[in-house]
Amino acid sequence: MLTSIVGINWGDEGKGRMVDLLSESQDVVVRYQGGNNAGHTVINDKGRFVLNLLPSGILREDVVNVMGNGMVIDIEHLFKEIERLREGGIKITPDNLKISDKAIVCCPYNVAQDCLEEDRLGDKKFGSTRRGIAPVYADKYMKKAIRMGDILHPSYLKERLETIVEWKNLSIEGMYGGKPYTVDGLLEWFEAYGAPLKDYICNAGYYLNGALKEGKRVMLEAQLGALRDIDFGIYPFTTSSSTITAYGPVGAGIPNRKVDNSIGVMKAYSTCVGEGPFTAEMFGEEAENLRRAGGEYGAATGRPRRVGGFDVVASRYGCMVQATDEIALTKLDILDTIEKIPVCVAYDVNGTRVEEFPSGEALNIAKPIIEYMDGWMQPTVNCRRYEDLPENARKYIEYIESAVDCNIKYISVGAERDAIIVK
Repeated sequence: MLTSIVGINWGDEGKGRMVDLLSESQDVVVRYQGGNNAGHTVINDKGRFVLNLLPSGILREDVVNVMGNGMVIDIEHLFKEIERLREGGIKITPDNLKISDKAIVCCPYNVAQDCLEEDRLGDKKFGSTRRGIAPVYADKYMKKAIRMGDILHPSYLKERLETIVEWKNLSIEGMYGGKPYTVDGLLEWFEAYGAPLKDYICNAGYYLNGALKEGKRVMLEAQLGALRDIDFGIYPFTTSSSTITAYGPVGAGIPNRKVDNSIGVMKAYSTCVGEGPFTAEMFGEEAENLRRAGGEYGAATGRPRRVGGFDVVASRYGCMVQATDEIALTKLDILDTIEKIPVCVAYDVNGTRVEEFPSGEALNIAKPIIEYMDGWMQPTVNCRRYEDLPENARKYIEYIESAVDCNIKYISVGAERDAIIVK
């Protein structure tokens, strides 16, 4: 059985929370794309954990976690993330963590390039997290990247670095006036942070195919959401990888497999970190109140998230792109004290009502068409059955189901593992 947990919107929908919850019934959890440019926050009986690179199943001792070939891995960040989790009482060994030998290493010069380019762009910046993600994915497709498997072969690693570093310095030093990198310095970095990971590196594809043949349950975990996908998102304000369900088996290392169940995650309202069009955005005191109530600050960057009412147009599109079979709706409880709940039901593009998600300049100039639904003005945090929810909360959920044409199965009413309703 192959299941995917994917984001419907701009990211930060609560995927980590859902993977942590649903991984109880899974044998393997796989991260299949992205790097440490976003975070999944999980709260359980051991505390609060922010995961940037590790799959969210790592918090369950009996689940095997795989970092797939579609990922870009900053090994220094990974080393420190592992150490931080171990300090929190989480067991991490080669038995429950496996890293694809085909995953790409995000090197210090990639981070430098990212920062230098964002600085150069100034007011026209993309809102990068400055973690090196775009440069390292560019390296991958230019065939000038280091793969995790190269760490196992020091002579080959040095040979690759000698070619790549000379090429990198042409850009960093020549274009930006930055400090050049040396092969020796990078080899020291690989020794410090790559050598401790050697026992975790394997052919993840063979492992996953074997697990599926044995009847194991495998869950694919996405980073970010459909609207940040490199092809189908709000280009160019996207991430540099494919965040959608269809890419999941490829990025995991099992392109010969099909996803059996796609679970899309979306919030009961809209949030967005970074630059780019965000049609449903709210401003002023109304936005700040919602931001504070929801704790809407980026898990990886700490940046305040932009917030808005539920966006029907964007969410319906996200469900289509992600081929969702069912939805997990998170943070319903954050709306408990809002008397009139704003919903973006359509866009106005040059005076025309638009209900299909546009792209390019049409999206840039789109304005929200807002309608309001009655709030419930009652706490939902203690509700554990659908019938326990206030009537207006149920009406809100059922409206969203109809609007995006997909069944909502899971409803989160709090950050804790048990604060969930299965409908």
